[in-house]
Amino acid sequence: MQAHGGGIVLDPATNLYYLIGENKQDGSAFESVNCYSSPDLVTWNFVNQVLKLQGSGDLGPNRVVERPHVLYNDGTKKWVLWMHIDDSNYGEAKAGVATCDMICGDYTYIGSKQPLGFQSRDMNVFKDTDGTGYLLTEDRKNGLRIDKLSDDYLTVEKATYLYKEDYEAPAMYKSGDTYFMFASHESGWSPNDNLYCTATSLSGPWSSWSLFATKGSNTFTSQTAHVENINGVVMYMGDRWHSDNLMTTTYVWLPLTISGTTATLHNEVNWILDISAGTWKSAPAESSFEAEDASNTISNGAKVADCAGCSGAKDVGYVGGKPDGTLTFPDVSSSVSTNTTIRIHYVNGDKSQRFANVVVNGVANIVAFLPTTGTTPGASTLTVPLKGGSANVVTFEAYNGGWGPDVDRLMVPQS
Repeated sequence: MQAHGGGIVLDPATNLYYLIGENKQDGSAFESVNCYSSPDLVTWNFVNQVLKLQGSGDLGPNRVVERPHVLYNDGTKKWVLWMHIDDSNYGEAKAGVATCDMICGDYTYIGSKQPLGFQSRDMNVFKDTDGTGYLLTEDRKNGLRIDKLSDDYLTVEKATYLYKEDYEAPAMYKSGDTYFMFASHESGWSPNDNLYCTATSLSGPWSSWSLFATKGSNTFTSQTAHVENINGVVMYMGDRWHSDNLMTTTYVWLPLTISGTTATLHNEVNWILDISAGTWKSAPAESSFEAEDASNTISNGAKVADCAGCSGAKDVGYVGGKPDGTLTFPDVSSSVSTNTTIRIHYVNGDKSQRFANVVVNGVANIVAFLPTTGTTPGASTLTVPLKGGSANVVTFEAYNGGWGPDVDRLMVPQS
């Protein structure tokens, strides 16, 4: 998915979750703001480019459009989208706004300005329980701001609070009567130990800033984008930026425990969210299935190759292409018959993503594999039904005649 720097919203009208964020397919310049939908936060469907590249203006070529976040206005019955608007040198530092009747519709862009005459770069929005809207905005000259929006959410009315610290990437969450502000140090595209503070009023006083992830973990190698309540489970959403190829930036979505005025982020490779019950738990241990294993079928030009960063120091390459090289795992096991998420460890040395047809028990799935760095494997995920036992067959083959990834191994959860 290409929806970076954004956040998730539940639309009660459809009972679907929507993810709106930046399309970084071709780098930092604006391409579009994308919208995806999901019933369960696991399976996602692309819906629309809610803002598209224009011939000129704020949404024109070589422009910067970042941190798109949306609020629903109960009075006007419209969705209001705020975003960072800038030139390629980040010299304008403005906030832009657009509206639409549908969350994933074609938004009407209204314009941009510096809110209250101050710089605005990394930003977010917050809707309080009384319906009041706020813009959270990074003013590099003065500090991090909370600004009150007008009743229709289309303009900034007045300043609510100014943090003196030069922090960015703000996100706000409210638990009971306590507000939590999350933010990042300014370190460019590199991650750092993000912080949070609390208050019982948006106008302060605010507590001192504290860590919410393990010290030195750089917020588990991510930067805050959004914090959302999923039927009682608080979920942190961060971006793991890859500045040398922004389209390969990945997402870090982790459970966040809120207890009183304390926030604690849990580092989970996998975790299971039960939306209906409003609970989460750690995922079961995984079994590893090596691509180069002798029991696998490697044919039509696909072959085992050395891979220093891979498990077992080998992978299987030349999958796909004109020879249609194939790799088949004949005995992938699952402890129970269930819908499960397989992690595919792979290497892709290209500058653009590769694709493969991944056939699981006779059902084809098109999977994208983002570029990786050196021989350090990346991971793509595939959520599919598996049969209990070891009779599951997984085959990698060409998609549209193109080359697939070099496959390292499969990681399959076991109960």
